Amino acid sequence: MIEATISDIHQTIRSGEITCRTLVEGYLERIGVYDQTTRLNAIVVTNPNALAEADKLDAEFKQTGKLRRLHGIPVIVKDNFDTNDLPTTGGSLALKGSIPTDDAYQVSQLREAGAIVLAKSNMAEWAFSPLVTVSSISGITRNPYDLERVPAGSSGGTAAAVAANFGAVGLGTDTGNSIRGPASHNCLVGIRSTMGLTSRDGIIPLFLRNDIGGPMARTVEDAVKILEVIAGYDPADPITKTCQGKVPQNYTQFLDKNGLQGACIGAFRKYIDAPSIDPQIKALTEKAIEDLKTQGAEIVDPFVISGFDKLIENIWSDSFQFDVNRYLSSLGENAPYKNLIEIVESGLYSPYNEDRLNTALKENKPPEERNPPCLDLYHDARNIAFREALLQAMEKDKIDAIIYPTWSNPPRKVGDTESPPGDNSQYISPHTGFPAITVPIGFTYNSLPAGLTFVGKLFAEPDLIKFVYAYEQATKHRRPPELFP
Repeated sequence: MIEATISDIHQTIRSGEITCRTLVEGYLERIGVYDQTTRLNAIVVTNPNALAEADKLDAEFKQTGKLRRLHGIPVIVKDNFDTNDLPTTGGSLALKGSIPTDDAYQVSQLREAGAIVLAKSNMAEWAFSPLVTVSSISGITRNPYDLERVPAGSSGGTAAAVAANFGAVGLGTDTGNSIRGPASHNCLVGIRSTMGLTSRDGIIPLFLRNDIGGPMARTVEDAVKILEVIAGYDPADPITKTCQGKVPQNYTQFLDKNGLQGACIGAFRKYIDAPSIDPQIKALTEKAIEDLKTQGAEIVDPFVISGFDKLIENIWSDSFQFDVNRYLSSLGENAPYKNLIEIVESGLYSPYNEDRLNTALKENKPPEERNPPCLDLYHDARNIAFREALLQAMEKDKIDAIIYPTWSNPPRKVGDTESPPGDNSQYISPHTGFPAITVPIGFTYNSLPAGLTFVGKLFAEPDLIKFVYAYEQATKHRRPPELFP
């Protein structure tokens, strides 16, 4: 079970070595043994129906002899994805016990493919923090590689759980860096797909215009297998119209060990050489660049985005109040609160988030009525300008992808607010819509994971998959945390 991949699991089910039931039992046992006793605190709730679902899948396999794409695969789901059989709280006590009537689109796609929602994971409350995972519903989540350190946020619960082998794969969300940052801190692969490739329906929003849901996994192959199940058009999320005609039949066809041969990769020195970067993160990044060359990639170094600082100036737009109010209205009569004002008045939130909530309440104008208007990434003038500048820079040097460290510093210690926070990934992918994948590049200070981000052009997931898979297979940096044998 330790480090088992989807392929491993399906092979052992076919051979009769395990069943879906014994697999689920094994993961539930690990959660019971480790999650609270170690203070990892990655899991909010386990699914009481998981074993019954496993039994149904076992019966189906016995009858048909066939496995669905994710047949029996236990998934850890971040607690801002709607699940029709488990509470969805966004990490907030204000939504304690709130069970939506429908699954989020991505969750429904996973279940249709045979996956089992094993547990909901802790998250930074309302997905506010990329730095830590702290919620009023479940407290602090720690890093399985060093329990005195943070797993990053806001998808830190999913990251910690998947890294500690509490489930096979996981779902996280990424507004700024909340899939890729925790993946980097926990020696995982994380995919933030092209804006519009995957549906955001049924996900509690932070800033909807930047929000993406996606895979977190121990291997590139497993992350890609999740991506190809959740990708595609969903009428409930109009922005997915942009992906029509751009989704290949499958993404696993791009898992190519030689995928870096002939690739042109740009090294984004602004982040690699940032003044606050930890020297060991920088050293790992430089080694990764040499490894990419060894695998046949041409490196354009330095890669420069002209006017970068100006392009990202004031590019964030806080639409949380309006986005979360829309989500609450979708719950209908079952909504515990009607709007953000009522939630703040209830006092049911972590003190850590008080200032952030009050800031959101000050944004009284609807996003589209602001100056400048806050629109989606394909219609907002700021995002269009940034995207065009990045695309122009890439096309100038015929670059297929750019790279930089996913996080410029090792995981902070719990409670540390003084050391450099790191986090390089808040701007490029979230504000251009370009896809980004983080992959492990090794460890700093003996045991603290680090990651490298690859960013490609719109709907260039096939290229990115080739690159990160080839790099992963050549370097094999993933290793499980020793504290969770």
